[in-house]
Amino acid sequence: MNAILPETVLINGQLVLENEVVRGNLVLRDGVIAEIDTSPSRIANAHDCEGSYIAPGLIELHTDNLERHLEPRPGVAWPDEAAAIAHDAELAGCGITTVFDAMRVGSIPSGTSRYDAYARRMVDVMLSLKAEDRLKISHFIHLRAEVCSETLAEELAAFGPDDRIGIVSLMDHTPGQRQFRDINKLKAYVTGKKNLDDAGFQAHVKMLMDLRNRNGDMHETLTCTEAERLCAVLASHDDTTEEHVQTSALRGVKVAEFPTTVEAAAACRKHGIAIMMGAPNLIRGGSHSGNVSALELAELDLLDIVSSDYVPAALFQSVLLLAELWGDLPKAMRTVTSKPAKAAGLTDRGQIAIGKRADLTVFRKTENFGHMQMVLCRGKGIFSPKLQPYKINIGQSVF
Repeated sequence: MNAILPETVLINGQLVLENEVVRGNLVLRDGVIAEIDTSPSRIANAHDCEGSYIAPGLIELHTDNLERHLEPRPGVAWPDEAAAIAHDAELAGCGITTVFDAMRVGSIPSGTSRYDAYARRMVDVMLSLKAEDRLKISHFIHLRAEVCSETLAEELAAFGPDDRIGIVSLMDHTPGQRQFRDINKLKAYVTGKKNLDDAGFQAHVKMLMDLRNRNGDMHETLTCTEAERLCAVLASHDDTTEEHVQTSALRGVKVAEFPTTVEAAAACRKHGIAIMMGAPNLIRGGSHSGNVSALELAELDLLDIVSSDYVPAALFQSVLLLAELWGDLPKAMRTVTSKPAKAAGLTDRGQIAIGKRADLTVFRKTENFGHMQMVLCRGKGIFSPKLQPYKINIGQSVF
């Protein structure tokens, strides 16, 4: 006697495949895509997508969104578990089914411009929630290693192979270079966030410069070694010059997060380093730090991966913007699905293909916006889950 299992069947959708969009149907079984069919279907009890797009779930490699939930206002701490669950639910509603939660390592416990350690504590919270099956989506960890810090070595040493560390990035926020070449942009950002006066800002700049001179080179070498120990992908951050990129390539960097100039992005392409830009930059038409526009890089075909950065909903909207710019929805969708999956070494997701994880989004496009109708992770509805389980004999095709 054949066992009977509940299945999810999606019919009459526009399937966004790797290189084309086709009308079709999907059977999701045991958390993976089991069947793909392109014939018209009127199966009873299936979920009729009525012509909506069905695309892979979005994959986010760098988001600070968890930090925003941990500190919803400057100096206001929110309970760790509540922040994590709210963050998870927000991403699920935005179509993100895999996330690399970006957490800073490398703190500054001394002085007035303090940055306190939190990453080890929060990784423990995320792992506990995962073990208890209380998270909607798939979470990995992205450690942002800040070289201008005092405690980077001991913080990195606290992590091991069971901590789901997928990415380690080299962060250097020394004033006057990379992201903050324009000191005035840095001043506007820091004084607004930390409520510093001119004297306080000058003291902040001096402190960072002193830390860079004292620890920077040592911390860069250490971070590369620790990324290898953790079997994590190494990423660079805010490369500005061709020399920066050459150094990144020699270190084994696979992803360049937010290069700040066309020169750096072009050098990344030459060295085979994936170029990632922020969705808020793309949608706003420019960087809040005054650096190169992601839209300009997209027009030059120097954009591989998009990250929501600090606005989760921007990831989906960036797909629609790029699809309009390029006239190619599958190409736009690859920037948030198969390309980040490949960059992070995740071979089980990021495409609509038989055997891949059933992480999916169902959405409609309007003239100026997109509407996320449904999100599934491993075949389970996690946003607008009005799905009917469809029972079928194992080995029997639905179509």
